Amino acid sequence: MSRDNQSLLEDSPKSFILLGVSDRPWLELPLFMILLVSYILAMLGNIAIILVSRLDTQLQSPMYIFLSHLSFLDLCYTTTTVPQMLFNMGSSLKTISYGGCTVQYAIFHWLGCTECIVLAAMALDRYVAICEPLRYAIIMHRSLCQQLVAVAWVSGFGNSLVQVVLTVQLPFCGKRVLNNFFCEVPAMIKLSCADTTVNDATLSGLVAFFVLIPLALILLSYGFIARAVIRIQSSKGRHKAFGTCSSHLVVVSLFYLPAIYMYLQPPSRYSQEQGKFISLFYSIVTPTLNPFIYTLRNKDVKGALRRLLEKIWRILR
Repeated sequence: MSRDNQSLLEDSPKSFILLGVSDRPWLELPLFMILLVSYILAMLGNIAIILVSRLDTQLQSPMYIFLSHLSFLDLCYTTTTVPQMLFNMGSSLKTISYGGCTVQYAIFHWLGCTECIVLAAMALDRYVAICEPLRYAIIMHRSLCQQLVAVAWVSGFGNSLVQVVLTVQLPFCGKRVLNNFFCEVPAMIKLSCADTTVNDATLSGLVAFFVLIPLALILLSYGFIARAVIRIQSSKGRHKAFGTCSSHLVVVSLFYLPAIYMYLQPPSRYSQEQGKFISLFYSIVTPTLNPFIYTLRNKDVKGALRRLLEKIWRILR
């Protein structure tokens, strides 16, 4: 720890140091550039998806309602963490205030749990579209979609509230140094000098509930979808059905696999060194890739983006 960081902690007892890659100074500049470019791409890509989903009359189906909320979640994800990471990498003082740290992990957990349920709602939408196509408009009506989205946001907030209430009560003794790029609940629990049995159990229980149950529903939905697709006689029909689901499956994999590894392992095995790079993956890589995954494999979205760019070009010309 540098003298500047040490003296700042002594003067500000409610501050934490986020090490990031300060132990590998040669990595800071290239990582800074990668994060900056990724953040710009994530902002542009997700804002574009939100705009075309809201403004284009041809993208008003339930799938694009969920997609616009997913893009908004990814937009918030990156904005919650990346600006702080960029600031710290460009500064000799890698600090964050206690209040800022609390807000960061509170929002991060809120968004993460909300995204779990939104992804499950998108799987339900694909199930109804492929397995019950004649009843799709009746089942997946706009009111149901709005209710599912509301449940996702409220449930995510409830989980975050519980985590914050338990975590802010933990005492932090000695050096308040987080071997991470931003504040997360597992890293905060690991840093505490008190008995964290309740925190560990609550975190594991709630994360298992919000991760495993939506994931089980997603896998169940795709089990029924796979059975329905196999029964389709024409290869063209099977290819079209698969195409409508492949993008969602890729996004689910990018989101769930790191989250499962990060949060569902025993607390005693949690490694801050591994955890910080995994958290970096799902805080910036996944939100950056999601809009491109949906754009590159979706003709409707590509067409809507082209029409949007043409309108912008006519206005600017």
